[in-house]
Amino acid sequence: MHNAYFNFAEPVNEPVLNYAPGSAERKALQDAITELKSQQRDIPMYIGNAEVRTNDRKEIHPPHEIGHVLGHYHVGGEEHVRQAISAALAARKNWAEMAWEHRAAIFMKAAELLATKYRFRMNAATMLGQSKNAYQAEIDSACELIDFLRFNVHFLSEIYKQQPLSPQGFHNRMEYRPLEGFILAVTPFNFTAIGGNLPAAPAMCGNVVVWKPANTQIYSASVFMEILKEAGLPDGVINLIYTNGPTVGEICFNHADFSGVHFTGSTGVFQNMWKTIGNNIHKYKTYPRIVGETGGKDFVFAHPSANADAVVAGLARGAFEYQGQKCSAASRAYLPSNIAAEIKEKLVAEVHTMKMGVVDDFTNFVNAVIDEKSFDSLTKHIDAVKNSNGKAEIICGGHYDKSKGFFIEPTIIETSDPNYTTMCEELFGPVLTIHVYDAENWAPMLDVVDATSGYALTGAIFAQDRYAIEMMTRKLIDSAGNFYINDKPTGAVVGQQPFGGARASGTNDKAGSMLNLYRWLSARTIKETYVPVTNYRYPFHQADK
Repeated sequence: MHNAYFNFAEPVNEPVLNYAPGSAERKALQDAITELKSQQRDIPMYIGNAEVRTNDRKEIHPPHEIGHVLGHYHVGGEEHVRQAISAALAARKNWAEMAWEHRAAIFMKAAELLATKYRFRMNAATMLGQSKNAYQAEIDSACELIDFLRFNVHFLSEIYKQQPLSPQGFHNRMEYRPLEGFILAVTPFNFTAIGGNLPAAPAMCGNVVVWKPANTQIYSASVFMEILKEAGLPDGVINLIYTNGPTVGEICFNHADFSGVHFTGSTGVFQNMWKTIGNNIHKYKTYPRIVGETGGKDFVFAHPSANADAVVAGLARGAFEYQGQKCSAASRAYLPSNIAAEIKEKLVAEVHTMKMGVVDDFTNFVNAVIDEKSFDSLTKHIDAVKNSNGKAEIICGGHYDKSKGFFIEPTIIETSDPNYTTMCEELFGPVLTIHVYDAENWAPMLDVVDATSGYALTGAIFAQDRYAIEMMTRKLIDSAGNFYINDKPTGAVVGQQPFGGARASGTNDKAGSMLNLYRWLSARTIKETYVPVTNYRYPFHQADK
């Protein structure tokens, strides 16, 4: 047994490739897209040491090209959830006891494989399966996921170094154990990096995991599982299943060895999970950790002193990158009357330059929304505006078509009512609603911004007046877990802006920081006395002489 203390230095964020015309990476990514489109992948579940296939196969189609078949995944049932739990628990002892440097090496190798051998394949899988353009895939499925792996190794090594004081004659030490049982990771469609990090972060801490991704992210999730396998992840540590959510929840939340859930998804689902776990609390060996990041109704507030061009750029990117399908996307904006006309004119002009279409064409800025359910929900809101009798109007976009893919134009709604439906409800699509307020009364509008939504994920303010910036930052302290000054409310970078919100937006356990990893550890304090006492007596209770 070694007696060395290993150091995993703070990494540098993975450089973002730009995929400019004529670049080597552009050619490599285009080739990867062509290769994946030329085949139909057969995607199994991964349970223990087995690739599990069933008689129930479902097709995977690109959201932007629904006539094309990328492959099939094998749908699981109750038995596969139980098998995944059993496989995880069987792997737990050896995995938990593995020396830290060897656990770390697996995830560091996975990061290297993703940065090199698998980079373009992973990006292509994300582009095709989730309808992301090349840049959005690069910053997500390559850079952010690589950063999660590398930074979490560093963060965890720093946590392990944190030890209590030891006065002379004693030695106090802290052990950071994994939780006792298994973790359920439930991951969303919109970020491949989240899909990878939610099971990987607890596993890095020595936990074993049952991973249930969104059906619309299975294509890229399976690629990450291949990377983990090649990196040397032992069988059973992470088990990837494609069983429907209610079935997974029913079995996992009733299991005595359930010890935590790592979740990103809708607020309603998360609240129901919490309620179910609470009702079942007497069944568990330990109190489960509940970690969740849910929705957002993220704001941009422009102060009368704001730079109009900066606001325009922030809204164009913040609202319409990845079709607004980010938990952090700008979906409600408050514009001061003194510069509102300029901002609207320039923003509409910018949106008219955005090309929309398939991901294969790198000149397209906007692609398709994720599926027909999302398309139908979004278009219902757009149609409601068209029939709102003057309460709101569409000043840009508003057209849609699902004949070949689920395409919705970037749409800007203007309303005179700051409590209009699309100012309040999370839409999760390329729809931005703006409200123009009286520039002379900007301060009272901050109360409206704070109270309009139950969410508190991200928010941005634009201003050049430093007194105003200070006041808004203080006033909106509870309104957003990630707060941006003169920048769009999206694009958090691992190690730079730990991500998470409060209120209805989740538990604010900040993915991309030590805070999240603490949730997957159970500390044990050990005190060793070098020369123990040999009787119970203290000096104070001796009789006076």
